[in-house]
Amino acid sequence: MKEINHVQRVCFVTLGCKVNQTESEAVAQLFREANYRVVTAEEKADVVLVNTCTVTNIGDSKSRQMIRRMIRKHPESLVAVMGCYAQTAPAEILEIEGVDLVLGTRDRAKILDWIERVRSEGRPQNAVGEIKKDGDIGAFEELSQIQTEQRTRAFIKIQDGCNQGCTYCIIPAARGPSRSRLPENVLAEAGRLVESGYPEIVLTGIHTGYYGRDLTEPAGRDPDESSGWEWNLARLIDQLAKLPGLRRLRLSSIEPMEYTDELIASIAASDKVCPHVQVPLQSGSDRILARMNRPYTVSGYKEILEKLRRNIPELAVTTDIIAGFPGETEEDHLAALEFVRDCNFAGINVFPYSRRKGTPAADHPRQVPVQVKERRVKDLLQAARRGRQDFILSFLGKETEVLVEQIDSQGWAMGHTPHYIPVRIPPGTQKTSLASGQFVRVVLEEEMVEW
Repeated sequence: MKEINHVQRVCFVTLGCKVNQTESEAVAQLFREANYRVVTAEEKADVVLVNTCTVTNIGDSKSRQMIRRMIRKHPESLVAVMGCYAQTAPAEILEIEGVDLVLGTRDRAKILDWIERVRSEGRPQNAVGEIKKDGDIGAFEELSQIQTEQRTRAFIKIQDGCNQGCTYCIIPAARGPSRSRLPENVLAEAGRLVESGYPEIVLTGIHTGYYGRDLTEPAGRDPDESSGWEWNLARLIDQLAKLPGLRRLRLSSIEPMEYTDELIASIAASDKVCPHVQVPLQSGSDRILARMNRPYTVSGYKEILEKLRRNIPELAVTTDIIAGFPGETEEDHLAALEFVRDCNFAGINVFPYSRRKGTPAADHPRQVPVQVKERRVKDLLQAARRGRQDFILSFLGKETEVLVEQIDSQGWAMGHTPHYIPVRIPPGTQKTSLASGQFVRVVLEEEMVEW
């Protein structure tokens, strides 16, 4: 590594989910506070940080490819790797020539100290602690307030880890058990972000619906003030919705059985909470749900959907589904297709099952051939398109509110409705010019929608 005699620069490359993106932004703020300049991956950088994903074997492969690409692109830079893949396979990453530091899914606040250690000792460092051996990994890790240049949508991470134990998922090994962020810290950061100009906040986490269940009453609290201290996601939403200046509050994915009556009431009670929920299905077959260790049946899932729609008019319900889980028969697939059509989802993320080493499902017999998985993905995507089209058609000709997020070079304004329908507003349709971060009411027309 060359001698540094200028303002230091750092670039971030992030793979995977919104939680990873949120963590990269928070770590970037740590570097800003240390007088680093955050640059793009196309610019020269003294430090390159790759935030990795391990949700599938493909995620591992893409992470390795990106690490090698950044090493080639920045041969004189200090290359650090963090995230879920780094947590589960630090030795594998350190075998890649050019990697200087591996930091997993914890102790990110110490990254600058580790970088100085790499520089002082002149050798690669493994800063990953084993989650399984450590047992209790402590409380939620607080990082710096996110202060990116975008002024439309801010993501706040309120929870980390997962207690679900799905047989296809490696995330509990990468993230550990569920830990909730203290409510006062969530509310404080949300308040600062709103004051900074963000009109929309998105709550993110690994097991978001579990929020609050692990929180214990602070030591030393006066018993006379202890009543009502207990927190859950519903109460957090109620408090956030009261923030002056907040226009929209959006929720990330929440597990089906965690949509309690209290949570549904909180979503329905405020016009600030967006009428858009992500309710993971994963399979439309009871037999496959049991093999996945999912804690519900298709009938139980359908009851949750019906309750949500009864209480929240015009609700957008999106979901995730896995095609070709080990042992999935053609009958299971056809049952899933019928169930998906019956649910009328506003959108579906369809994933072919990916055999993930270290999970129980990887050792299941009767793995589904790749060609069969690909066909089943196409079937589900076709069913998903029909549901999405029907949902969007129900809004055509109606007035709706759009948060402008970007203006392209031709003057088209792009943004989303509260139901997360992507909209493009042509130039000249408004009396005044539009700007990012502005709310505008439009009558939704077919040519405005990104189908």
